[in-house]
Amino acid sequence: MPTTSSDTGLVWFRRDLRVDDHAALSRALADCSRVHCAFVYDRDILDALPSRADRRVEFIRDALRELDAGLRELGGGLIVVHDHAPDAIVALAARLGAGTVVAARDYEPDAVRRDDAVAERLRAAGSRLVLVKDQVVYETDEVLTGQGRPFSVFTPYRNAWMKRLEADGAEHGPLAPHPVRALAAGRLAPPPEGLRAAAAVGAAGTEPVDGVPSLAAIGFEPTDLASLALPTGSSGAATLLADFVGRIGRYREARDFPAVRGPSYLSAHLRFGTVSIRTLAREALQAMRADPDDAEGARTWLSELTWRDFYFQVLHHAPRVAERAFRPEYDRIVWEDGTVGDALFAAWCEARTGYPLVDAAMRQLVSSGYMHNRLRMVVASFLCKDLGVDWRRGERFFARHLNDYDLAANTGGWQWASSSGCDAQPYFRIFNPVTQSEKFDPKGAFIRRYLPELAGYADVRIHAPWLASPDEQARAGCVVGRDYPAPVVDHALARARTLERYAVVKGPG
Repeated sequence: MPTTSSDTGLVWFRRDLRVDDHAALSRALADCSRVHCAFVYDRDILDALPSRADRRVEFIRDALRELDAGLRELGGGLIVVHDHAPDAIVALAARLGAGTVVAARDYEPDAVRRDDAVAERLRAAGSRLVLVKDQVVYETDEVLTGQGRPFSVFTPYRNAWMKRLEADGAEHGPLAPHPVRALAAGRLAPPPEGLRAAAAVGAAGTEPVDGVPSLAAIGFEPTDLASLALPTGSSGAATLLADFVGRIGRYREARDFPAVRGPSYLSAHLRFGTVSIRTLAREALQAMRADPDDAEGARTWLSELTWRDFYFQVLHHAPRVAERAFRPEYDRIVWEDGTVGDALFAAWCEARTGYPLVDAAMRQLVSSGYMHNRLRMVVASFLCKDLGVDWRRGERFFARHLNDYDLAANTGGWQWASSSGCDAQPYFRIFNPVTQSEKFDPKGAFIRRYLPELAGYADVRIHAPWLASPDEQARAGCVVGRDYPAPVVDHALARARTLERYAVVKGPG
């Protein structure tokens, strides 16, 4: 076994599956004369997934193939291991003689505990773990109030974030790309012979593709990912970004309409780091400055990117939000549970609430792993404030199905919708699913795509088909209560019950 050397580094890829503008890889190449690269299919995460066919695992596999090819072009390559991450990283560092392991900092509570454990074990073995900022522009304590406390309201946070960005020099400061290619020559090390093959071939003995194990080798099955409009890897991110930049000026107006190509569709790429947050923020700033017609759309998109930093700093300073409300008084709410709660939750999950926009959104999620952002707010509000079901049940359902699932943003969004989190909507603000449908899918195009049984309804009726007369329902070829569910709740009555349920937040603790 090699002797540990400070000149040898190991880069642990995690949520940063790309070659360029890579903070950890750049740091290791600057500090070490020989740098190895590794990714761990972490069994602590994979073994807990409820399905052996998971689009996210396949998305990662595709990204790893492209990452490995990119590293090999620079003289290196990727070691891929299927194991418990702490065991794998400590063992790899020892085998490679790496005195330094470099990784991008993660802010999720489980990840923090994992990294603390890895750091301690490496320290005991004579090595060290170096964590660097990568997945955010500003982290933890970099943007604070004038009193030195973390923000709990987004707008002043965004204002302070923008002020610091301007003061720091933006593209020449926190948005400057981390160099890799200029540092790689002669420093990136290919995987040692034998180690690559041993790591890449899993228990099933399936031959690796370009050094990356097949899905079968790690105990997973193919999904429908290839049929979805989600190109993978850094090349896929670049394709989506180029398309979005061409229509970024329309983002502010188009982003709320699910039947319109308004969003960037880069969320999964941002989640797994096939594109850097710095690249996206630079594109937004450049669009704001280059064309007055694009400025407002680009500014709105940059604000949306800033929400990521906001939710990460909330999670860092208040890790309880992973399981409990940011505002503790909201944990006193008594949600629908037992047989009634289970039945309502099942209707929501299975897209049979009788509210077309809600059901169409849920079908979109389950069939593709994606849900439009406006619809995430609508279905979350509906679950909590129409059905009275605990927001945590919805958050876990999203965690299972979303390709872009991110704990910080997902809990932040759910607590916003349930009024229990940072800068949340007031508890008495309750989305009406019919008026939301009429406003954001006025012609029913999105509904018809995912609920083809309602396609025969006129635009004016498709948002609330139960209000159509029997003759109208017959002509549409879809009778409510037979061919499509009747509403599981009456929105007006549900709203009144929600106001009663939420009254507890004003009571004694």
